[in-house]
Amino acid sequence: MRIFLLTTTLFAAFAVTSAQAQLAPPTSARITDPKDVVGGVPGSDYFLANYTKITEWLKTVAGESDRMKLVSIGKTAEGRDQWMVVVSSPENLRNLERHKEIAKKLALARGLTDDQAHALAREGKAMVWIDAGVHATETVNGQAHIQIIQELLTGNDPETLRFLDDDIALFVYANPDGLELVANWYMRQADPKARKMDIPLLYQHYVGHDNNRDSFAATQAETTNINKAMYRDWFPQLNYNQHQTGPVGTVVFIPPFRDPYNYNNEPLVINETDGLAYAMHGRLIAEGKPGSIMRSGAPYSTWFNGGLRTVGYFHNVPGILTEIIGNPTPMEIPLVPRHQLAREDLAAPIAPQTWHFQQSIDYVKTLDRAILDYASRNRETVLYNRYVMGRNQVRKGSEDSWVITPKRIEAVNEAAKALKPASTAQAGGDSDSGSNNNRETVSSDLYKTVLQDPAKRAPRAYVLPADAQPDMPTTIAFLNTLIKNGIEVQLANAPFTYAGKSYPAGSYIVRADQAFRPHVLDMFEPQDHPQDFAYPGGPPLRPYDITGYTLAFQMNVKFDRLLDGAPPAMPIVPDLLALPSGHAIGNGKAGYVVSHATNNSFRLANRLLKEKLPVYWLKNAVSVGGQTLAPGALWIPASARAKAIVDASVAPLGIDAYAVDAKPAGESVAIRPVRIGLVDIYGGSMASGWNRWIFEQFEFPYTKVFPQELDAGKLNAKYDVLVFQSDIFGREGRGNRALPKAGELPAEYRKMLGSLTDDKTLPQIAAFAKAGGTVIAVGNATSLGAKVGLPVTNALTTEKDGKRVPLSGNQFYIPGSILSAQVDVNDPLAYGMPETADVFYYNNPVYTLPSGDQSVRRVAWFASDDPLRSGWVWGEKKLNGTTAVVDGTLGKGHVYLLGPEVTQRGQSYSTFKFLFNAVLYGPAQAAK
Repeated sequence: MRIFLLTTTLFAAFAVTSAQAQLAPPTSARITDPKDVVGGVPGSDYFLANYTKITEWLKTVAGESDRMKLVSIGKTAEGRDQWMVVVSSPENLRNLERHKEIAKKLALARGLTDDQAHALAREGKAMVWIDAGVHATETVNGQAHIQIIQELLTGNDPETLRFLDDDIALFVYANPDGLELVANWYMRQADPKARKMDIPLLYQHYVGHDNNRDSFAATQAETTNINKAMYRDWFPQLNYNQHQTGPVGTVVFIPPFRDPYNYNNEPLVINETDGLAYAMHGRLIAEGKPGSIMRSGAPYSTWFNGGLRTVGYFHNVPGILTEIIGNPTPMEIPLVPRHQLAREDLAAPIAPQTWHFQQSIDYVKTLDRAILDYASRNRETVLYNRYVMGRNQVRKGSEDSWVITPKRIEAVNEAAKALKPASTAQAGGDSDSGSNNNRETVSSDLYKTVLQDPAKRAPRAYVLPADAQPDMPTTIAFLNTLIKNGIEVQLANAPFTYAGKSYPAGSYIVRADQAFRPHVLDMFEPQDHPQDFAYPGGPPLRPYDITGYTLAFQMNVKFDRLLDGAPPAMPIVPDLLALPSGHAIGNGKAGYVVSHATNNSFRLANRLLKEKLPVYWLKNAVSVGGQTLAPGALWIPASARAKAIVDASVAPLGIDAYAVDAKPAGESVAIRPVRIGLVDIYGGSMASGWNRWIFEQFEFPYTKVFPQELDAGKLNAKYDVLVFQSDIFGREGRGNRALPKAGELPAEYRKMLGSLTDDKTLPQIAAFAKAGGTVIAVGNATSLGAKVGLPVTNALTTEKDGKRVPLSGNQFYIPGSILSAQVDVNDPLAYGMPETADVFYYNNPVYTLPSGDQSVRRVAWFASDDPLRSGWVWGEKKLNGTTAVVDGTLGKGHVYLLGPEVTQRGQSYSTFKFLFNAVLYGPAQAAK
């Protein structure tokens, strides 16, 4: 409430502030004007400065100004320094380490009394994070950074000086590689009016737009850098994440956001975000800048943890997302009649007009100043509230607490049906007053018995037993995602017992009594997204992003929830974890046996295959070293070269190799080196990009293949395997924009043009499989199965006018959730998988198979009316009995349909094996 009261006082000041905020001449002629370095005037129509030139300017002015420090927060995917510009008063910069220390103490909230926190808040400075360009074709914000930094370095007006005294501004380029690519591509045309944004590649090396979906997993270099700066080093109290483009007929979206917000979050983070957002709207209006819209103008919410803005909520950082229109090429604001009628969510409509680049940049600078002004005027409150949020979460994690979600409300309503109706009379109440009348009440006893059911308490800690992990390297990868996000992880240096259960040394503990508890819960517990429809019986409202993503489920991490308290404190892991060392065990001379259960076994296999050494999969379970390994264990015949690779690999890969005196009995599959074609398109497929990243992590060689090459045929001469990812079909280019003409492109990009079509491409894919090739389709790409000749039917379609059409959203809708599937672990396509697996599913096709047809076999399937593990489902009973993963034979080759998103954003480690097995198994069969 304090935040909203403070906000209302700001509005009255905006008119005066805007009138007074006339910038004085530069404080020193030594501050170099950016136009003298970057090759043009930033903000001019038809001009973009690239990252190289911006960096040159930043380095120049860093040596000229005592208001700025330039800090590299790490290297990008392509090896550039990722710069953060720290702007504040000279005195604050001299005491920067002290201010960082204060920010950290308040953020972590440990060992402080309220009085001590107040004292630190009085001493500290508000640290404000402002990033730009995470999506590099969103060009406004990166260019605006240049101008606002220059103004803060040169301005001597009272407002600027106040900002410098009260605030420490952190201006970050969130995607340097993309900024370089986009600016260079746009500026390559000599004729300004011929300049376009139709870039040929993803604007992040691997994942493009999904770089803003990576925050909790932190797989990419830039995400790791940003998380480290925000949650391990600098601990800013406010986060401004700048995007474009704004809703049509307006200029900029600014929060408040639509519901739902994530129930794990600290309430004050939402309250403070809204207060800050209203201040930003207010400043625009006070300066005569209309066209800002909120809530109803866009689908953005606070549910999802994967974005640069949203992950902050789980770390008690109020976060603003803006989406602004603008382009270096002038554009039009069209007339949208409904956006001309002022309303609560659009207080100041804007007239249709031609819009220039500098106009958008002026809006962004106003918004930058609004957040700096908010931080300055409310400095102590902003700092103290960061402590309050952390303190609250530490307290909740150390006592009984509950997270109320839609399923718990359903449980209350069900329990209420079994009770007598609550009294319709309320003392002093009016049964007709207000919307929450007495017909909505139930017995208050249900609060204690249902909403505070002891069995439904939030855990006080999670223990990851060292002896229960099916894939310890993946468990370590999971724990490292937590550490990258500033979560405290403890390592048991001795065995311990809790609630009668013994845990070995080497087990890991993640306690809930830490300031970033919302992030801890969100990574371990299922997301419970509400049923969200436009109206009863109406269509579902599409969520901002996915709805279920529990990372511990996606990575098949085994853990125990401790409800009654945490175990004794153990040593805190100081930094990212290295893998526990693997070993070569035994003295046998015949060869090695290695479990198929670890993803890292594929790294070892690929190293051996690269040297053309024999590797086999054992079809039967095998007992070695006192344990039984499931079907699929690797058999590596002994040789001097094989021994050298095994000895050098097992320790750093964290896997064990058992040296035995004889090859285990039973059948085996001889795998061999494979030539992998990974299909991509002009502009870049994000799903294919994620696949590239995964293949490189696990040392699979691959070549990118584009539609023209597929259409030309003769594919078997070059490839053994073709991989089609979920977003490949039905796209002419990134964003569904029309493809450029070949003559408009440099020669090296012309081969990327073309589209995957039913009439040209699919016959060549079928011919490739029939001649012995392996086709692997993931997610929505599995629709090719029936088209190339597999006898499968998408079970989520119905017959209409002689055609199969998808079920409507009213009948079936699962927008990105984790489901439970059954797996045939004896099928080589599923070697190393558990019998029940968590799979990520996003409205993907699932299949019915004809009875008795030996050309198709089910490998994984849904076997429940309620398969939901995390997220939101509607019509989920329709999945029961359908096949999710199909092993298909076509001619001499194979077509594998992996219906779920088994490579989902590089997160679903537990289902990578479906892809890895398919890559190696199909060619192995063809070689017989």
